[in-house]
Amino acid sequence: MEGKRFQTRVRGILLLLAVVLMGFVWVLYDLQYVHGEDYLEQSRRRIAKTETVEAARGEILDRYGRVLVSNRTGYNVSLDTSFMGEERNQILLELLAICREEGVAWSDSLPVSGEAPWTFALADASERTVSNLRAFSAAYDLEALVPSGNEVEAAASTGALLPAEDWLAAVRSAFDIDPALSGQAARDLIGVLYELTLRAREITYNAYVFAEDVSMPFIVKVKEAGLAGVNIVPTSVREYNTAYAAHLLGRVGPIYPEEVEEYTAKGYALNAYVGKDGVEAAFEDYLHGSPGTRALETNDQGKVVSGDDNWLVDGETGEAMAPDPGDNVVLTLDIELQEAVERILAAGIEGLDSEDTEGGAAVVVDVSDGGVLAMASYPTFDLSTYTQNYNALLSDPLSPLRNRATQETYPPGSTFKMVTAIGALEEGIVEPDTEILDTGRYRYWDDYQPQCWYYRDYLQTHGLENVSEAIRDSCNVFFFDAGRRLGISKLEEYAAMFGLGEPTGIELYEETGYMDGPEYTESLGQTWYEGNTLPAAIGQGNSRFTPLQLANYVATLANGGTHYSAHLLKEVKSNDFSQVVYEREPEVLNQLTIDPENLSAVTQGMLMVTTEGSARSYFAGLTDMGISVAAKTGSAQVSSTTESNALFVAFAPYEDPEIALAIVVERGGSGSTLASIAAQILEYYFSSGGGMETVAQENTLLP
Repeated sequence: MEGKRFQTRVRGILLLLAVVLMGFVWVLYDLQYVHGEDYLEQSRRRIAKTETVEAARGEILDRYGRVLVSNRTGYNVSLDTSFMGEERNQILLELLAICREEGVAWSDSLPVSGEAPWTFALADASERTVSNLRAFSAAYDLEALVPSGNEVEAAASTGALLPAEDWLAAVRSAFDIDPALSGQAARDLIGVLYELTLRAREITYNAYVFAEDVSMPFIVKVKEAGLAGVNIVPTSVREYNTAYAAHLLGRVGPIYPEEVEEYTAKGYALNAYVGKDGVEAAFEDYLHGSPGTRALETNDQGKVVSGDDNWLVDGETGEAMAPDPGDNVVLTLDIELQEAVERILAAGIEGLDSEDTEGGAAVVVDVSDGGVLAMASYPTFDLSTYTQNYNALLSDPLSPLRNRATQETYPPGSTFKMVTAIGALEEGIVEPDTEILDTGRYRYWDDYQPQCWYYRDYLQTHGLENVSEAIRDSCNVFFFDAGRRLGISKLEEYAAMFGLGEPTGIELYEETGYMDGPEYTESLGQTWYEGNTLPAAIGQGNSRFTPLQLANYVATLANGGTHYSAHLLKEVKSNDFSQVVYEREPEVLNQLTIDPENLSAVTQGMLMVTTEGSARSYFAGLTDMGISVAAKTGSAQVSSTTESNALFVAFAPYEDPEIALAIVVERGGSGSTLASIAAQILEYYFSSGGGMETVAQENTLLP
């Protein structure tokens, strides 16, 4: 009996073990045979990694809250060859074919012609482009196939071509490109592989973006093709909400090799986009924001399969490391006034009867704090098409990319005469009622007798004139005498006090120019003579100032002698507009103590220019509006064979000044020809209420 029970127990245990074993067998069968391939594929394609996510840049707004630059979601194409394996070349060829079908441009900095005959394009290439080519070639022992510097110089001078067939053939071999592939397709493929190799071998460090801001049809075709290692990455794209102020707003771009150390020290990722010029560069620290870091899982083709919002946690704070958008920068600019100034300046220059005219600039500043209300440079360009038109813009002989308002310097001509007048009055050389006889020629020296323009053109003189009348008539003889007696040292001193030839403080790159004098003249290897003071006193000679300096100088006259720093920044607001992060206070560079009677004599002369002088007819409309304008014309000779540069400066209203402006037109002739441009700008400003309307914006703190 006991034996039977024992056998029954044994059989039960064996049966239980058999069932358990069958269960294990089934699980193993399910894992290995039923879902084996699925699990194997998942195990292969789930690759964990971390990724830096750049923060959205802050917006740029004008002084009244109008959005000038914002963001929109776009899509870039990035490449990861580690997922391509042996199919790399074929995958890239398929991608390039889709680009051609959809008209998508891809990044290719290889300095070899884009079509046959294959030649090196090194004559006009940047230093960085040439160094990249030589470093790449050295990595593959192809240096001997790249033209030397002497060969490039010789080709540039003779127009000869620099063949690149041998170099391309060697690269085809190095990259194992199918010999049957056409020359054009091979050239395009090599261009992409060249970019990838520059990064892989650390010849350059900024991330390679194959194509930027691609269209949805392109994305659909890439997705359908299932190209391993080809990723469509959502990104924030700068959106320009105005076609104006291109020279001021600036642009963003990838970090250049020479900037890597600077930006990595600030915690930037190498694939970050940063401000390259203009406001975008000047206020980069405010606009950039803080990047975030997240954990991702990708498949074996490099596609993200999970972790889009899986932000890592900061070990010290315990907070999620999500990106923090940049702050919003509010400018002193009035974009509607900016638009008007650009249109009026362009129409005025194009309407001038001068074949020599090349370009010009106009600047409007707030006399109460030095804030720039408008700054136009002609010719200009459109930031939204900058990339597509870059080569044409760069080769344009009129240099539309150059901001003439801050980066070009010009002789001030007669617009400088107020400096001479203030200096002579303040130093007691002349009194407001002192009269000097215009004799046509200045006869102080026997061997050097420069003429007044009125005598030169009409063989007449202005007669006896006080300082106000001399400014109205722009009498050279008066200012020759006042300047000689004042002396060049004092002229230099007063010019500097008004900011001429000195930094204005503007946040953008600017040339500072220079005031004529012994030191500058001798730096040119020339000798300074006492007689050189005469042309310096009337704004000729070697003096060179920017239009912004001229506008700021006139603003200093208008407000009674307070020389403010020029600036574009008004304030910075948090990314959600809930608070003011920074508010810029007016900065006084220096204070001129000018006797009110002396100042009045000078500004009265400027008023007489528009009420009695050569510009009177252009300001009738403003007079009807009850606006009095103080102004000064100027012309500065460039050469004996071309028209003079034309200049015009002004401030208004005369009784209670609000704005000052300066206009310069290269080879525009007489400064009085610019009076129409100035009058139209002033009429727009005052007829529009000075732009003082308020633009309501959700979540915006209004001024």
